[in-house]
Amino acid sequence: MTAVERDAEAGVAPAEQVLPDGFQVQIDMRCARRGDLRYLVGGSPTRMLRMSDAALGMTSADGRIEVCDPPTRSLARTLLESGIAHPRPMSGPRIDDVAVVIPVCDNQSGVDRLIAALDCHEVIVVDDGSAEPIRVDASHTDCAAGDSSTAEAVTEDSAADGLVVTARPRVRVIRFEENRGPAAARNAGAAAAQTDFVAFLDSDVVPDPEWLMMLLAHFSDPMVALAAPRIVGLSARGGPGRGRQSLAERYENSHSSLDMGPTEASVVPGTPVPYVPSAAMILRRSAFPGFDEDLRVAEDVDLCWRLHEAGWRMRYDPVARVSHDHRTGMRQVLSRRRYYGTGAAFLAQRHGTMAAPMVMTVSMAVAVAALLTRTKIGMVVAFVVLAQAAARLRGRLGDLPGASVVAGQMTGRAAGYGLLQASAAICRHYWPLALIMALLSRRFRRLVIELAVIEGLVEWVRSVISDPSLGPSMGPFSYLLCRRLDDLAYGTGLWEGVVRERDLGALRPVVTR
Repeated sequence: MTAVERDAEAGVAPAEQVLPDGFQVQIDMRCARRGDLRYLVGGSPTRMLRMSDAALGMTSADGRIEVCDPPTRSLARTLLESGIAHPRPMSGPRIDDVAVVIPVCDNQSGVDRLIAALDCHEVIVVDDGSAEPIRVDASHTDCAAGDSSTAEAVTEDSAADGLVVTARPRVRVIRFEENRGPAAARNAGAAAAQTDFVAFLDSDVVPDPEWLMMLLAHFSDPMVALAAPRIVGLSARGGPGRGRQSLAERYENSHSSLDMGPTEASVVPGTPVPYVPSAAMILRRSAFPGFDEDLRVAEDVDLCWRLHEAGWRMRYDPVARVSHDHRTGMRQVLSRRRYYGTGAAFLAQRHGTMAAPMVMTVSMAVAVAALLTRTKIGMVVAFVVLAQAAARLRGRLGDLPGASVVAGQMTGRAAGYGLLQASAAICRHYWPLALIMALLSRRFRRLVIELAVIEGLVEWVRSVISDPSLGPSMGPFSYLLCRRLDDLAYGTGLWEGVVRERDLGALRPVVTR
């Protein structure tokens, strides 16, 4: 991490956690059964909060709380930390407080398109050893070849892909003579910035208007170190000249590894949003520990997890969108998935169980394993274990109205998620072992085929049917084929990394009490 002068680890989050006056939080009303705010069940992991009469008095009928004094600050923070409520900040830093850093290697057209779409004060382009030096399209002022050379672009009207801005930002270019990797390029750009916040954008993305303003509001919470938008396919925008999309492109639009989904969330390891990609994110410079320059892959995951370990909060806000120029060839897509898979071994070495392919409680692991036997004895064992789990949960719910129903629903949901988690791991992380066992056992072969089909169809409904805004949809067969190829590619890269690093951490499941 030599490109930025900083501590080896992230700065610890401030002990002062005071939310500013006017900051609002919105309770996720899906957590309030039949709209009753006295008992809130949700978050990740799932938990129950019982709202006191005093807390209810601070809450509007639609679940909105505005910070105005110590009690409302405490209540708002508790709800945010539980994941049962989401932030609704009223204001944040100015756009002038942000410098946009663009790491690039051999993508002049992408840089031109991106700069034309930006409406900010300062842009720093870091040319990471391009064969042809990246030029800034200003008065066409060239950059020298040194590491710290700069050029400024003049203000003028510009347009790209239908996006028009009235003022082009000031642009500086830093050039590396040799390729050092995206982590080093981003670190160099952040070191050159003079602003309190840094936005990282890859050269193959195009942000929607006002994306900065939407994300900057989250930084009114002093505990937030990072905010990230949703990354969708550029071809899904329906711009001019868009022809028929290939199968790989349609799959990327509906299931890109850069797209963290349509639901806002805190970024926390082990939850539905365990990290956010560095293709588009904003960071508070005082919290930024720098990307690990030893990593050429998974450096964004590593950054998020280090920030989490240091006590910072991170927010994923899908209302803000950035479009990514997805790959259009299946070989390109699968090659990239394999490459991503190689990073799992590095993450396991640095972060231990955070990189585990499965995390379950003992009782849920027993129930899932019993169900996967597909025997009568297995069904009985699973029923007994799940019934005991539901009974224990029912006792903890106390006088919650309909507690028995809620306990049954939560236990059933946990069992379903456990089955999906196990199915995905068998098809993705453990597929070489599953293949060997399938060749040796007809019974196991049938199980693997059934799991591969069922898990794929469930994800098709969740990824394609539930969010039709991402361009042309895929049929179940096409999606299932692409998803299983995706798993084979990622799993190949994962095993490649495990063998190379001689570390099984990325394959080791975690079973907790």
